[in-house]
Amino acid sequence: MEVCPLCYTESIHPEVEGPKSRLFHLCENCKLVFEEKSNRPNIHEEKKRYLEHNNSIHQEGYVTHLNQAIYPALKYLKSDFRGLDFGCGPVPTLNLLLEKEGFACEFYDPIFFAEPPLGNFDFIFATECFEHFFRPADEMLKLLGLLKPEGILVVMTQLWKDTTIFKGWRYAHDPTHVVFYHEQTFRFIAAHFGFEVLEMKKDRVVILRNKQ
Repeated sequence: MEVCPLCYTESIHPEVEGPKSRLFHLCENCKLVFEEKSNRPNIHEEKKRYLEHNNSIHQEGYVTHLNQAIYPALKYLKSDFRGLDFGCGPVPTLNLLLEKEGFACEFYDPIFFAEPPLGNFDFIFATECFEHFFRPADEMLKLLGLLKPEGILVVMTQLWKDTTIFKGWRYAHDPTHVVFYHEQTFRFIAAHFGFEVLEMKKDRVVILRNKQ
């Protein structure tokens, strides 16, 4: 029996068909869609895949992509705030973009920059990493522990709306994308982990405030 790695319920349907015969489960409680444990990539496969990405501050398309998360969040940030780019990948970029906006921002990645960050942070950006979480509940607790009360968490991950899209959905083709979130999933996360939902933008960017 597969148990939801976010809310730990067993109320799931093992019938979400993904690309290339990948099998996903849908949690009826929190609407998380997650891959079979047996199909998840190992750390070496993950690292190889991440190194294939041509992402840096010199890639205009990548910068434009990250700005989808940065620009809506700026109104919630103050000049003296200290932030963290959580899951930055092999070439930290978002922290440099935020520094251009006048904000101090550190970076962390469990594979490429594995030294644990020292909180507490006024804001955390987690762009294109939530879909890689094998254990999203554990990662939420980690993020919560790094964030100050009233701190801002900015998440970028593509939300799903209809399970019938998965077989041909480009976002699900990446073998390192193992969990997918619905708008209701983030409502659950907010209620369960003590966040307030400030904004959900373009089915991709979610801005939360720590109410604790």
